[in-house]
Amino acid sequence: MSTTTLTRTVHRSAGTVEHSAWMGWMETIPSPDLVAVSHGTDDPAGRTAVRALVDVVDLALAETAVHGAFVDVQDPRVDPYLHSGALAPGQKAALVPLLLSAGTHASGDLAAAAGGRPGTKVAAPLGPDASLAAVLHRRLVEAGWIPGEAVVLACAGSTDPRGIADCQTMAQLLAGRLQVPVTPAFISAAEPRLPDVLDAARTLNPGRRTVVSSYLLAPGYFADLVARCRPDVLGAPLLDPSQTPPRELVDTVIERYRRCVDR
Repeated sequence: MSTTTLTRTVHRSAGTVEHSAWMGWMETIPSPDLVAVSHGTDDPAGRTAVRALVDVVDLALAETAVHGAFVDVQDPRVDPYLHSGALAPGQKAALVPLLLSAGTHASGDLAAAAGGRPGTKVAAPLGPDASLAAVLHRRLVEAGWIPGEAVVLACAGSTDPRGIADCQTMAQLLAGRLQVPVTPAFISAAEPRLPDVLDAARTLNPGRRTVVSSYLLAPGYFADLVARCRPDVLGAPLLDPSQTPPRELVDTVIERYRRCVDR
């Protein structure tokens, strides 16, 4: 007698229903929707880059509904989106911050949005993480960084001490990968400020190139501010709208989602 199990799968909107000769009918609960929440930007290139990341995550998670939302600048904003009917009634969700550190948005805004919809959890931000250090390394090499050159890690900045600590940890992870000193500096809201760090580097080491790694998700306002500091070598943000989103970033988004769902 054949021991082959015959399985039939129904579209996830109705739940996954399986049938086997031994188990009878069994209905499994649909996985929570993934809502990828980024800051939002007016920059067309930044919008394209973030949308591409969400699209690739959607393709990778064929059995999970993936949505995109924002905490600022762009629509749909995450709080009203959760109540807009875009998610099925009663469907659970996991908010995955496409943000690089803890802070007001990741810890405050998303927690408040999740609290207004039962069954919604908030995942950890994407950083700090060794996978992001790999992408930052690649961006520096693309920009002409020479091994042995010290690096300044340009971070957006935060008034939340946890966000500052996350950026410092990211600098340590990048330093370990590059095997050179990496100094965290901030574009706003925290010290030391990026222009001050670069001025000091030029004064103390006038014959050396200044190298900046942009610890930013995508092109936009903050990336423009970094460019205005005119470092000799400038690594691009993690997402490049002209390239496929880095596999490391896609995997990190999925890992954050799965950890959130499993806890």
